[in-house]
Amino acid sequence: MADGFIQPRSPIYHRPDEAGLAYEDVTFPSVDGVPLEAWYIPAEGSGKLIICNHPRWFNRSGLTSHLEPWKSFAGATGNDFEINFVPDYRILHDAGYHVLAYDLRNHGHSGSANGGIFTVGRYEYRDVLGSLKYVRSRPDTAALTIGLFSRCVGANSTMYAMQRDPASFEGVRCMVAPQPLSSGVALERALERLEIPVGHLADLDELIYRRTSFHIDEFSPVPWAKSVTVPTFLYQVRDDVYTRPDDIQAMYDNIPAAKELFWIEGTTRRWDGYAYFQRHPERMLAWFDTHMR
Repeated sequence: MADGFIQPRSPIYHRPDEAGLAYEDVTFPSVDGVPLEAWYIPAEGSGKLIICNHPRWFNRSGLTSHLEPWKSFAGATGNDFEINFVPDYRILHDAGYHVLAYDLRNHGHSGSANGGIFTVGRYEYRDVLGSLKYVRSRPDTAALTIGLFSRCVGANSTMYAMQRDPASFEGVRCMVAPQPLSSGVALERALERLEIPVGHLADLDELIYRRTSFHIDEFSPVPWAKSVTVPTFLYQVRDDVYTRPDDIQAMYDNIPAAKELFWIEGTTRRWDGYAYFQRHPERMLAWFDTHMR
């Protein structure tokens, strides 16, 4: 479990042209210089842009969790089906948004950094800031209205970026943030599933600290949510076996900006939360439409 904080990569398995989308392969630096790989998908005549990132293990194209070895990451909990994010970009494009979708550090095709460790937002926040800086540096995107679609660890990273550099989010209109997660809660649930006494969490914390130099409680976005100043729509699989409802509720309660929380019912599979937008995009599109006018 501790070794899981050395980030494995998954392939870029789909591309936007599969959904009939014209796009550019682009690269830009994180604010600490790590090269980030991305797609820019233009929507002709639009004045609005959505910046998209992704969950752990995933990349901008999704996750090949129907294939080994990636199926082994979460297959035992029923999350053994592929997630393809390209349909998400098609929906956003057709709704009138330019899209920038990028790989976080140590994911997809972006650069390796920090010894390849996964820090649940503590270093990945720099990539969020890099994406904003890039958009504002391009002549054809500098004046666009910006919204954020920050998924899972991408949402954690965005919240931490808001704590570290709130000025970079001036002018950002809103965020849709599916399934942010506190590692401590997820690891407790994992110990329960494996029938390992939760008292061993301290042992696991020590092993993670040796690999990352961070303790588990330093990976929680609950305190970071206090720095969220843009209108934010959270959604989460309520019975997700990787977390507990009180974790996302605590994040939601701490957000001082306009906010909404939506629970996905009738499943325990976390992946159903990642697929929810392409299945039922209406609430999220309404949020973007309301706040990006």
